[in-house]
Amino acid sequence: MAALTVGVLALVPITGATGNAETPLPMTAAAAAAPQDDDHAGEAADAHGDDDHADEAKDAPGDDDHAGEAKDAHGDDDHAGEAKDAHGDDDHAGEAEGAHGDEGGGDVVKLAPEVAKEAGILLEQAELGALGESLSLPAEIRFDADRMANVTPKVSGVIDRLLVGEGDTVAYGDTLALITSRELAGLKAKWMISKTNEALAAKSLTRLEGLWAQKITSEVNVQTARAEHESAKTESEAAETELHAVGIDHAALEKIATAPDGNNANAYLTAPLAGTIVRRAATLGETVTAGDSSAKVLFTIVDDSVIWADIAVYKQDISRVLVGAPVALKSGAGDVIAQSTVAFVLPVIDEVSRTATARVIIDNSDRSLTPGQFVIADLSVGNTSEVLRVPQSAVQLVEDSPSVFVPVEGGFAPRAVMVGTTAGGYVEIRSGLEEGDLFVSDGAFTLKAQLEKDAFGDGHGH
Repeated sequence: MAALTVGVLALVPITGATGNAETPLPMTAAAAAAPQDDDHAGEAADAHGDDDHADEAKDAPGDDDHAGEAKDAHGDDDHAGEAKDAHGDDDHAGEAEGAHGDEGGGDVVKLAPEVAKEAGILLEQAELGALGESLSLPAEIRFDADRMANVTPKVSGVIDRLLVGEGDTVAYGDTLALITSRELAGLKAKWMISKTNEALAAKSLTRLEGLWAQKITSEVNVQTARAEHESAKTESEAAETELHAVGIDHAALEKIATAPDGNNANAYLTAPLAGTIVRRAATLGETVTAGDSSAKVLFTIVDDSVIWADIAVYKQDISRVLVGAPVALKSGAGDVIAQSTVAFVLPVIDEVSRTATARVIIDNSDRSLTPGQFVIADLSVGNTSEVLRVPQSAVQLVEDSPSVFVPVEGGFAPRAVMVGTTAGGYVEIRSGLEEGDLFVSDGAFTLKAQLEKDAFGDGHGH
């Protein structure tokens, strides 16, 4: 507040309207006090102590927190000078010049080639392929009939030992059970007798042929000896064939004569293929019969590394399903769990369901599908066109943008793409990827998860 001064004369320069020289005029004390009542009066000419804002253009006093912002950045203004300096009050100041690696397409999942291989990361070249309309149909997973075996005994006997159980994995030729068989012992004895008779007949023939050469015996005796030898030989071959029919090979035949007592009665039930024991009906001490169509199956072995998916195709869609059409098998949640192509369409319509069967052969080496399981088959049907396509699982949402991962120096990086039609487990790529470009065809979800984990660790929400 301006103080009132009494009894002081002040000279105020006044400029005339005509531009004459300034003439000092005396002022009374009352006139001198007038400018003090208006804090801003005369700011352009004088800066006096009675006016807090006087001469703001030159000086920045402590009474005005924002005075002189154009020139100086003082501690009273937290954001002064943001255009030049990034201070600790703004975490993202200056990002335009030094953007971090998680934004603007700079994200990289660093993985060495050997680590990527162990993680199941597979690379493919983008290529053109047929892609038509999408048709979703129900399908059932089944065992491949060519990779399934019901094991029954080849000789009758008693189960003396069981060597495998349900769930066990066996290789071709592995022993499943030991059967004690009097029938097998009889067949081996018959073969041994026939081999002995053959050897004696051969010796007799040789002796008579020598006597006939010396004119000591008649030709009739020689012919008789030859007939007896042929008969013995035939019986021996028949006995050997019977042994082969019950699973005795040539290596086992050579051991029959020298086998310990009782071993010739041992019949070994072996696995006709590699796979898993899914059913065992045999029990210890049980009597089993060979050659009986009503006899139960002792073991069921399946190789589920390759399976079938039988798709129920409705009558009106049969003409649209073509052999070789891409197929994606999906779970109830819509996730792609396997991909293949239509192997063939059975030319028969079921009388009850009025559907035909389109069969798909699936590589199930990872055992992700189980026979008896119901899935949704997404087929590419109708008129197909050649487009740049990638597997559906290769496209992941990265920062809300469809992207595929591509190899870069030191690892893999997401590349934004524009997608089109989706059918048969494939997605059309309209831009962002060119034919021949390498991309991650399997393992993209793993890379996305690692990318999000790295971003979270950096403190950025992507």
